[in-house]
Amino acid sequence: MTQTDPIQSAVSEGKLMASAASNINAYLAAKLPDWAQSSIRELVGKAAWSELNDRFYRELEFGTGGIRGRTIATVATAAETGTPGPYGMPEHAAVGSNMLNDFTLTRAVMGLFNYTKGYLDGRGDAAKPRLVIAHDVRFFSRYFCELAASVWTRLGGEAFIFDGPRPTPQLSFAVRHLRAHAGAVITASHNPPHDNGFKAYFIDGGQVVPPHDTGIVARVAAVPLGAVSGYAKKDLAGVTTLGREIDDAYLAVAALAVVDGDMLRNAHLKVVYSNLHGTGAVHSVPLLIHAGCNVIEVAEQMSLDPRFPTVKSPNPENAEALSIAVKVANARGCDVVMATDPDCDRMGVAVRGRSGAMELLTGNQIGSLIAEYRLIKYKERGWIPKAGSPRACIIKTFVTTQLQDAIGRGHGVKVIDTLTGFKWIAAKIGVYEERLRKAMGPGWDYDATPFAERARLLQEHSTFYVFGTEESYGYLPNDYVRDKDGNAACLMFAELCAWVAGKGMTVPEYLDQVYLKYGFYLEDTINIYYEGASGSEKIKRILDTYRTGRPASFGDVTVTGFQDFGRERILDADGEEIPKQDLYVVTLSNGYRFAARGSGTEPKMKFYLFASDKVAGAQELPAVKARVRAELDRLKLLIEADARRRAEG
Repeated sequence: MTQTDPIQSAVSEGKLMASAASNINAYLAAKLPDWAQSSIRELVGKAAWSELNDRFYRELEFGTGGIRGRTIATVATAAETGTPGPYGMPEHAAVGSNMLNDFTLTRAVMGLFNYTKGYLDGRGDAAKPRLVIAHDVRFFSRYFCELAASVWTRLGGEAFIFDGPRPTPQLSFAVRHLRAHAGAVITASHNPPHDNGFKAYFIDGGQVVPPHDTGIVARVAAVPLGAVSGYAKKDLAGVTTLGREIDDAYLAVAALAVVDGDMLRNAHLKVVYSNLHGTGAVHSVPLLIHAGCNVIEVAEQMSLDPRFPTVKSPNPENAEALSIAVKVANARGCDVVMATDPDCDRMGVAVRGRSGAMELLTGNQIGSLIAEYRLIKYKERGWIPKAGSPRACIIKTFVTTQLQDAIGRGHGVKVIDTLTGFKWIAAKIGVYEERLRKAMGPGWDYDATPFAERARLLQEHSTFYVFGTEESYGYLPNDYVRDKDGNAACLMFAELCAWVAGKGMTVPEYLDQVYLKYGFYLEDTINIYYEGASGSEKIKRILDTYRTGRPASFGDVTVTGFQDFGRERILDADGEEIPKQDLYVVTLSNGYRFAARGSGTEPKMKFYLFASDKVAGAQELPAVKARVRAELDRLKLLIEADARRRAEG
C-alpha cells in the first residue's frame, strides 16, 4: 500500500477534506526535512484526520494583520516535539500549510522579496531590497526572525534585525528611519501562546494595503513549495544586527507623544505598569520614567515568557489580564494601571474612581478621552486654529465609537473613517504625506521637518493628522510611526491622567463630563469563536447569509439601514472610495447600530454594537446609562442568537 492510499480513502469516506489532501500530498512530494515528512506520516498513520484537516485545509492568507496561525499544534508529533527548548518549546514548528512554520514563513519571505524587487525594478531603482525584521517573545519568534533574514539576504537583499525582542511600533519607525523597502514583525499580538505570525510592512512603514497586499499574496502563491528546501539552514553572515542608536532614535520619537511635558513632570504621577510578559518592558518603562512618572512594575509579569503564565490571555482588553496590576495599585495607593500586549502595539488601563474602586476603561473610552484632550491642547499650542479646521483630522475605524465623531464635530475638525485594521489609518496618513511632498517639490525632507512646521504645511497643502485610534485598544499620536503604538499610548494616557488630576477630578468623572458635553455613547462586542476548517465554514456562512438574507429585525427593533461594504460604493469624508471588504453596518429603528465582520487575525466572527442617547444634565446621566445598557444587552442576545443560527445553516 502506498503512503497516499489512506489519504485517498479518508477523502472518499468524508474524513479528510479534498483541499487538505491536496496540500498534504504536495508536502509529501516536496524535498522537505526528514522531521517534517515523518510528522505527516505519523499523523496519517494515526488517522488524525481532524488534526490534518486543521493543519492543511488551506494555505495561510494575509489578513488585517498579515499571516497569523498556530505554530504549536493541537496534536504534536514526536518529530516536532524532539528535544524541547526553553519554556518547553518544541524542537520544530508544526508542519502544515495552514500553520506558521519554516515552510510557510520561507514562502512568505520569498514572495515579499520577489514583490519588493519587482516594485523597485518598476521604479527604475537598482537598490538591493532592504528589509527590517523585529520579533516579540513568542515561541519560535527569534528563530523565525533569523530564518527570514537569512532567506532575504540569500535572495540578494539586505536584512536588518534587532538584538532581541522589540515592539511592533519600533519596527514601523525603523522601516522609515533606515529607508528600508519593507519590514516584518514576527508576532501574533495578543493571541494564545500556541500562535505566531508574520506581519508585513512596506516602504512607508505601514502594514501592507492594496495593491501591495494582493500583489504579495500572488507572489507568495507563485513560490513552489519545493523551492523552500534550499533555504532550510540559517546563514546570518550577511545579516546586520542593529545597535543602540536605533533604540535611541525610536525613544526620541515616541517621547514626542507628550504635548505638555512640564505639566506631566510636575504631576509626579504614580503608575502601575505591566508588559504582560511582552516587549513593552523594553521601552514603556524608561519612557514613563523619563517623562517624570513614578513607575511601579508588576514584577511577576515583567519576564519575557512566551507561555504568558500569569494570565489566561495576554490581552490588555481583558479585566483578568490586569487583575494582578490592580492588586498592586491598591496595595501601593496608585490611581492608574497601564498594560501593553506582547508586541506592545495595544494598551489597556484601569483608573480609580471617586468611590475608591478601580475601573477598567474600554478602548473606545480611552481613545475618546485622548482625542478630546489632544484637540484642546493642540488649539492651546496654536497647532490648529481655535475654531478648528477642515484640514485637520482625527482618523478612526468604522467600528470605533461615534463619540469621536461628535468630538471631532465639536472641535471643528474632520473625522475620517477607515476599514478595520490600523493599516488603513496608516495608509490615509500616507496619502496626506504624499500630497504635501508633491506640493513642496523635490529635495524637501518630510521626516526632517519639525512637528509644528509640518502641522502648518499639512494644513496649508494637505490634511494634518491630529490623532488616530481604533476600538481594539490601538492609538497613534502623530505620523512619525505608522502603526498603533503602545509605548506612546502609555505616555498619552499618563499625560491625560495628570491633566485631569490637576483639575481635582478622577478620570471616570472627566469621562462623564465628556458625555455631558457630547451625549452618552456605549459600545459592546460579540465574539463568536469557530476553530479549524469547520469553523471557517461557519464564519463564511454567517457572512454570506448576511448578504443574501439580510436581517429584518431583532425582536421589536427593526432594521432601517444596511450597508454592504463588499458590494456598495462607499466614500470617506475626503470623498475617496473605501476598498471593498466583507463588512456590514446595520442601523436599527431605535438609533442603535452594529457592524459585522470576520476577524482577520483570529478564528472568530465579530460584531460591534453602538448605542447612544442625549443627556439633559448630570442628574439624568445615571438613568441614561442604565437605560442604554439594558437595551444594548437585550439586543446583544438577539444578534448573537441570530448569528449562531446562521452559522449552523
